[in-house]
Amino acid sequence: MTDTPSAGDRIAKTLSRAGIASRREAERMIAAGRVAVNGKTIDSPALNVTAADRITVDGKQVGEPDPPRLWLYHKPAGLVTTERDEKDRPTVFAALPADMPRVMSVGRLDLNSEGLLLLTNDGGVKRRLELPSTGWLRRYRVRINGSVSEQKLDLLRAGITVEGIKYQPMTVTFDRQQGANAWLTVSLREGKNREIRRAMSEIGVTVNRLIRVSYGPFQLAELAAGAVEEIKQRVVRDQLGLSDKPKPIRTRKQPRRPIRGKNRSS
Repeated sequence: MTDTPSAGDRIAKTLSRAGIASRREAERMIAAGRVAVNGKTIDSPALNVTAADRITVDGKQVGEPDPPRLWLYHKPAGLVTTERDEKDRPTVFAALPADMPRVMSVGRLDLNSEGLLLLTNDGGVKRRLELPSTGWLRRYRVRINGSVSEQKLDLLRAGITVEGIKYQPMTVTFDRQQGANAWLTVSLREGKNREIRRAMSEIGVTVNRLIRVSYGPFQLAELAAGAVEEIKQRVVRDQLGLSDKPKPIRTRKQPRRPIRGKNRSS
């Protein structure tokens, strides 16, 4: 076991990258005495390990971590983006195919929202993709009840504050009126909780459907509701600036060529 604090990675990070559990869950497993390093049970996550260390969980050896992987998932409405729900509502993770490895979501979509949700097996990739500093655009199709003037949409374009929370300027386009509803396209570079719904409510309209259609270069395209598609490793490395060892994602204002789903069912 390494005695040098700067050597290797924290044990919880290593377990997360190996697909055992999230960092927080790994810390709970350590506290419960389920993790051993080089034959010695540990009780603190304040430990760095290297590839030379032998790690076991519940007596089973932990293998080499998988390379960072990324999936597109078309989240249907009615699922919560959490592994366990205190209200016992259906979850995204319970709905995934049985042959999926353990994954984490990049950000969330709330219960009634739908569309593109990125999934990854790597905690480091998850955190970096969620940072506003990555500058990746999130684009949504938004259906509102009634209509709204350009003057009110200008409030969103300038940046709006709702109950003390400042939302950055959004790009908003009025697409069409459809009976009693109107469709908008909204793009933003942050992802605060229920941001679009709260901002729309502040200008006097109600969102009755919200679909995320892209996240950075990754596109929902025609991926069917409930379907999952893995992004090719070469594309993951290229788009996320990864090599054999993950690097920080390059900040850029404009996404690269869109990465589209291949599932053409509707």
